[in-house]
Amino acid sequence: MTRRFTFRARHRISHARDFQAVFAAKLTKPVGPITLHARVTDHAEPRLGLSIGRRFGPAHARGAFKRRIRDAFRLLQHDLPRPEGGGAYDFVITARAHSLLNTADYQTLFAQGAAALHNTVTKRVVRQKGHAND
Repeated sequence: MTRRFTFRARHRISHARDFQAVFAAKLTKPVGPITLHARVTDHAEPRLGLSIGRRFGPAHARGAFKRRIRDAFRLLQHDLPRPEGGGAYDFVITARAHSLLNTADYQTLFAQGAAALHNTVTKRVVRQKGHAND
């Protein structure tokens, strides 16, 4: 099976209820100027949502940032960690104002944040299994 590096509608989080569910999961990892929020889902593929406010900067800067983050996700989507038991993660990215980085830098930040969030989820699952056996 060949890998397709596309960013289609099925890779997007677009409904407010999905954004709220990700924020309610309380899985957050700040990495440099961006903050990754995540939630374990039963979807077959990881999804991405962006929540970039006006405080970030003018419209052209927000648009450029979003394009670079989407591109970083597009290139990373097959290498992102998967939760145990199947499924994938929903990611929402928020950002502080900063001078724009290139796509490769955002890709590195995204990968670091996703790995850290995956480790947190794995630890929670192990902890819950330990308490279930008590």
